[in-house]
Amino acid sequence: MNNTMNQCFTAASQDLDQQQSPPPSAAVQPYHSQPQRRPRGFAAINSGSNTTTSATKSRKEREKEKERTKLRERHRRAITSRMLAGLRQYGNFPLPARADMNDVIAALAREAGWTVEPDGTTCRQTLPAPPQQLPLPISHFNSTQQNNINASIVQGAHPVRSAESPLYSSALKNCSMRSSVDCQPSAHRVDENLSPASLDSVVAERDAKVDKYSSASAIDSPECLEARQLVQDVHCEEHGNGLSETSYIPVYARLALMDPDGVKEELQNLKSLCVDGVVVDCWWGIVEAWTPKKYDWTGYREMFHIIQEFGMKLQVVLAFHESGGHDPGGIFISLPQWILEIGKSNQDIFFTDREGRRNTECLSWGIDKERVLRGRTGIEIYFDFMRSFRTEFDDLFTEGLISAVEIGLGASGELKYPSFSERMGWRYPGIGEFQCYDKYLMQNLQKAAKLRGHSFWARAPDNAGYYNSKPHETGFFCEKGDYDSYYGRFFLRWYTQVLIDHVDNVLSLASLAFEDIQIVVKIPAIYWWYKTTSHAAELTAGYYNPSNQDGYSLLFEVLKKHGVTMKFIISGFQASYQEIDEAFSDPEGLNWQVLNSAWDRGLCVAGQNAQPCYDREGFVRLLETTRPRNHPDGHHFSFFVFHQPLPLIQRTICFSEIDYFVKSMHGEPS
Repeated sequence: MNNTMNQCFTAASQDLDQQQSPPPSAAVQPYHSQPQRRPRGFAAINSGSNTTTSATKSRKEREKEKERTKLRERHRRAITSRMLAGLRQYGNFPLPARADMNDVIAALAREAGWTVEPDGTTCRQTLPAPPQQLPLPISHFNSTQQNNINASIVQGAHPVRSAESPLYSSALKNCSMRSSVDCQPSAHRVDENLSPASLDSVVAERDAKVDKYSSASAIDSPECLEARQLVQDVHCEEHGNGLSETSYIPVYARLALMDPDGVKEELQNLKSLCVDGVVVDCWWGIVEAWTPKKYDWTGYREMFHIIQEFGMKLQVVLAFHESGGHDPGGIFISLPQWILEIGKSNQDIFFTDREGRRNTECLSWGIDKERVLRGRTGIEIYFDFMRSFRTEFDDLFTEGLISAVEIGLGASGELKYPSFSERMGWRYPGIGEFQCYDKYLMQNLQKAAKLRGHSFWARAPDNAGYYNSKPHETGFFCEKGDYDSYYGRFFLRWYTQVLIDHVDNVLSLASLAFEDIQIVVKIPAIYWWYKTTSHAAELTAGYYNPSNQDGYSLLFEVLKKHGVTMKFIISGFQASYQEIDEAFSDPEGLNWQVLNSAWDRGLCVAGQNAQPCYDREGFVRLLETTRPRNHPDGHHFSFFVFHQPLPLIQRTICFSEIDYFVKSMHGEPS
């Protein structure tokens, strides 16, 4: 038996030696190294230290390259944003609100005379070949040559110049063209109502046709070049600036609460700057401070009489919110004391965040129709205040002193949820938080979810981050996040519908109180995270305006129904390029979307700067926004509320700049 086992071991060892030794043919073949696989699992633990070091270095290099790629992409997007803003503002290009480079290339190609189909097919616009004509007598050619040249250029370029003008006849006398071009009737009929861009394209096509059938030496002669340049100069002079640059835009300045002597001094300063009027906040917390329906307008009447003595117009803001002391005077004004007393026993009358913290800047929209304010609803509170003001100052309305009334509709007097309140710890550029956790808004959400057929949707998002979060740090606002899910779309539509219902209800009663009086509504500019797909900061503030939605059209339809003026807050001009890149913000893009959406719906648009301006560059940018250059419809702001610097700075540093701005708004040469 032992011999048998030894024989088995011997045979096995021989077989193993044969398997390990290469065949004779393999010894002469060249060696090809196989690619080494990365060790995985337990094998990775046993890898050498050299492999670990190289892997760590390569990982760090990849991370650095990713950061460099992100910086290059941010820089590229910033350049693209500025290019698009310039083309919209100065080039009269009809670019969509979220245009990409394909839209830019298509617009430039069409401007140059190319045809761009919706599927991207691009081709040159070809003109039909000239018909064969019989040779004409020399005498006929000589008699008609000059008239045809003049008529072709005058009709094709601009309809206001006469063919008998000495400028044209002297400049075109030496221009010789072929008879096939001279005797052919013009193929273009230019409508006088065309925009400057359309006229330019027609002229370009006409010039291309003339160049095709004419002598190169004759067309390039100094006389012909002078004539074409003259036509272009006349065209730019009469249509380049448009009507908007000569219109008169009234300028108002905010007037803080102060003693009568301070009011007179400030009015005297504004009067020297030719400011048209002032804007005064009438605070709910001052007029109806202690007792419901007990209104004290004494101080405001004295102030209004001083304004009337200076011969200035007056706009009044009915402020149903709290003042945080950010005004130049630094005055803190709370809501009425009797409202705060109610809030002690029923804190749900205020907006509430996810952690249950109450924001007392203004009343929650959930109580608009709830009788929780000593027998009155929120809407009735606002209407009684408006009606009291209208009755108290009926004489000033009759005399024409009060030109407009602005209705405060939310925090800071703007139509928005208090989603980015600094008292709650928010800092720019945080996305903010949803403000719908009071019991009245939650009951409203439950009803909406039940009507939708999904009662389990009666909740606010639990993955929307915090006040200072960034969109990519949340599951709700990140790329392809829950904001675009079925539940997310339902919640966001409900959230913004509460805002629209609030403004609709308040304006319905405001139209009764201020019949035939201009009513103003203030819209905020929430421009940070505008370049992201979710537009998180706008969503939390109540504007359902992601990249695949228009969050302002439905609201502007309501404003149009009530015939009010939309006052847009212009901000972001002082932001540095680094701040814009870090927050993916786009102030110019947001301004373009909001203003054109309002004008497209026939709204009257006004403006107000969010931060004071101190230099010429800031004032020029304000002018470019209030009076868009080369706007095809000549749209511009109906008035502008100027947030001026502190009085000392205004008198010593910025006086000449403010004077330039006011004169430019009035259409006067600077």
